[in-house]
Amino acid sequence: MKTIAKTFATAALIAVSTFTMAAAKPAGDNSKKVTVNLSTADLAIDQYLAVMTEGQSAGVEQLFTADFSQKVQASNDQTNSRSAVISFLKKQKGEQLNCKTSTIIVEQSSDYVVAKVTQQFEGFTKTDLITLVNDGGNWKVSQSINSY
Repeated sequence: MKTIAKTFATAALIAVSTFTMAAAKPAGDNSKKVTVNLSTADLAIDQYLAVMTEGQSAGVEQLFTADFSQKVQASNDQTNSRSAVISFLKKQKGEQLNCKTSTIIVEQSSDYVVAKVTQQFEGFTKTDLITLVNDGGNWKVSQSINSY
């Protein structure tokens, strides 16, 4: 009788463990909302670079202002909304870009910062002028102008 009880208990534990593992989210799942520290413009720029070059999607909603827009100046100019940019960035899922990145602060005050981000890829350069604003103690990107 003890053997049957142990067998059923073991089978139940295995079943519960299997169901728990199947229901758990994968380790690399970034869909959970994460709060990132954006208390300084430098931290916001670092987060912007992590999102744009390292494919990091954690805290991406927090990084952009409600009226954020991205303008892309290329052979056919286009403007992307906040929701379109966030949707695109979330689909990257950790894909890192192979590029050399540099940042220069162009203009700075207590309420806004304009930074020039240069990404040097093999064969071309992308320049991104970003405007950050102090939004209630958190720095957020309000505009991005990309040129190639």
